[in-house]
Amino acid sequence: MKKPQPIRSILEATIKSLEIDVPLKTYSILGAWDEIVGESVAAHSQPRTIRNRILFIDVAHPTWMQQLQFLKPTLLEKINTFLGESLIQDIRFKLGKILSNVSAFPKTLSIEDERLDKATLNRIEGLLHKMNDEELKNSLREVLIKGAKLEHYRRKAK
Repeated sequence: MKKPQPIRSILEATIKSLEIDVPLKTYSILGAWDEIVGESVAAHSQPRTIRNRILFIDVAHPTWMQQLQFLKPTLLEKINTFLGESLIQDIRFKLGKILSNVSAFPKTLSIEDERLDKATLNRIEGLLHKMNDEELKNSLREVLIKGAKLEHYRRKAK
């Protein structure tokens, strides 16, 4: 009989195998923008999306865009320090409207309505099929399904 593995290592391996670890980690930037860049910068800029390791940021005014362009290396360093690894390789700025009090998960978010395709559900089940503890298996299934639905929702929103 094998020695039981800690749930943390099982979750980490499962999230990596589903390829949702990087998107989940990088999207934490959205909710922590004030903390990462400071209140003054956050008041005039807002992260919009992340594609191919590039963070796209809306900026309120051309003057701020120019200032942030000068601060780009510092911002990249702060962001990747926050993430704990170099997940963001570049930042692109665009003039846009800055919404106040934006959180990473808007109250209107409805990931429960998302439907996953059979391939994703089969991958999740394939990862869980060797687990003997049904309670743990069900809990992990819920986490994986919610994570996959969140990723699907975010891809649709792009």
